[in-house]
Amino acid sequence: MGQFGDELRRERESRGVALETISAKTKVITRYLTALEDEKFERLPGGILSKGIVRGYARTVGLDESVWVERFVTASREQGQTDPDWSEFVQNVGKTREQSKRRGNTRLRRTGLAVLLVVLVGFGWFVWRYMSGRVMADEAQQHAVSSTATTAPSSNASQ
Repeated sequence: MGQFGDELRRERESRGVALETISAKTKVITRYLTALEDEKFERLPGGILSKGIVRGYARTVGLDESVWVERFVTASREQGQTDPDWSEFVQNVGKTREQSKRRGNTRLRRTGLAVLLVVLVGFGWFVWRYMSGRVMADEAQQHAVSSTATTAPSSNASQ
């Protein structure tokens, strides 16, 4: 076992903090905390999660988080643990999200356009039916008025 784990354990014990207390406050299982103190870094989740575990451990014990994270990175490199290129991972995730977002926006636009078209056609049909009924009613009323007007003068003439 190396210096990092021993010193981390000594700091925790000197402050009277139990692993269960750290686990309760950080929501990190004690198995990971024990692996950290035993410098079994391969048992940790890896990458940024391991750094978060170290940061939470240090905060709970009352240590300087950034110093202990740097010490952890150094100790893990000495053991041959390589930190993967997270920037490449993040870029790939970003590209995937942009494509799926664009695809969703295109589908949403097409669906919206189809709904708008159906609404407009329905509204046009309603207006056409309403107006054609009004025109027919107006024509019937004009026909009734004109037929009444043509019959009315002849009845007046006979009186």
